[in-house]
Amino acid sequence: MDAAKHSGYTDFKWAVELNRYSLEFIGLWPKMEETTREKLMANVRVFLLIIMVTFVCVIPCIHSLIRVWGDLMSMTDNLQFTLPLVSMIMKLVIVWSKKAALAPIVHMIAEDWLRPKSDEERKIMIRCARIPRMIIICGFVSMFASFILLFILPCLGITIRYITNVTDPGKPLPLQTYYPYDTDTSPYFELTFLAQGVTLMVSAMGYTAIDSLFGLLVFHVCGQLMNLKDRLTDKKDPNFDRVLADVVKDHVRLIRCVEVIESTFTLMLLGLFLYFGTLFSLYGFLLVTIVTDGRHLSLVRFLFLITVLANIFGHMCLYCAVGEFLITQCEGIYHAACEYRWYELEPKQARNLILLMIRANKPLYITVGNIFPLTMNAFCSLLKTSGGYISVLLARSD
Repeated sequence: MDAAKHSGYTDFKWAVELNRYSLEFIGLWPKMEETTREKLMANVRVFLLIIMVTFVCVIPCIHSLIRVWGDLMSMTDNLQFTLPLVSMIMKLVIVWSKKAALAPIVHMIAEDWLRPKSDEERKIMIRCARIPRMIIICGFVSMFASFILLFILPCLGITIRYITNVTDPGKPLPLQTYYPYDTDTSPYFELTFLAQGVTLMVSAMGYTAIDSLFGLLVFHVCGQLMNLKDRLTDKKDPNFDRVLADVVKDHVRLIRCVEVIESTFTLMLLGLFLYFGTLFSLYGFLLVTIVTDGRHLSLVRFLFLITVLANIFGHMCLYCAVGEFLITQCEGIYHAACEYRWYELEPKQARNLILLMIRANKPLYITVGNIFPLTMNAFCSLLKTSGGYISVLLARSD
């Protein structure tokens, strides 16, 4: 292996290592080549995680939600955990079913890092890879902080939940749940407490890793689009036909890549939009109720609410910002083609350039449930709509 390929392989490992380690742990890292045993073990890990989340957390949480239905404060305390857990199951199932379709994209990313490139192209790719890397690090830090507040502090006698005689007649668990056995007696309480802790810790890691996988894939495409734009506007290579052919070939490849990404994440994005809008409304209702009614809110519970709200806000903003960035880079290809000095070309070459302009003029974006594009404007509209429902919940509570 020569020095360039060795450097490219090192860069590739750096760019994907955090996503790869976390997704391999739960069996969702896409691979082009897997032995039968590796594929079986990966499927077993995913299946076990889905079973754990469903039976340890989701079903008991829904059972408890039915028991407290009508009490908005208790329902809010329940849904702040139930909705993310249901969302996590949805993510696991979707990525698991699309794992084979995502494997060629990951293989393409590796090839892009390994093939020869200029120093400027490498800098652009590293800059685009650094963003999802920082995102997953921040996500893990936020998840770890939430885990400490939710599980470590209750061991010290400090709870951050809304406790009532209906939801927690005995010893309070980290989650508002209802099990068909007595969780107050030992060792059932300790085993249930531990099961919830392990399940949520692994779920949080997978939740962050799947979100960051979306950022990793799209940011890599954006980096390649930036390189295509620079390659088209660079006048160092006098052979215009060869440059244009390479640009068109890579542009079509990236378009197909975006189509696969959209088919994988579009339904997930729709579910996340509904989940985020609901949870944002509930948290807004909770905070406004506490302020207006003069209810006591401990510092620990306030920190937990802010941590969770910042986490879901950041993940949703990440999706929309990535979608907006993709649209911007696609428009950059179109503007580069339009600003090219076509009048200096041969008539046939100019006609070929028009074909690139026509294709680049077509918007390339990721949609939410095939309904509307994923942009920051959609995120702002979601915040506005969710804020409007806070007043509905306040009127309902009066």
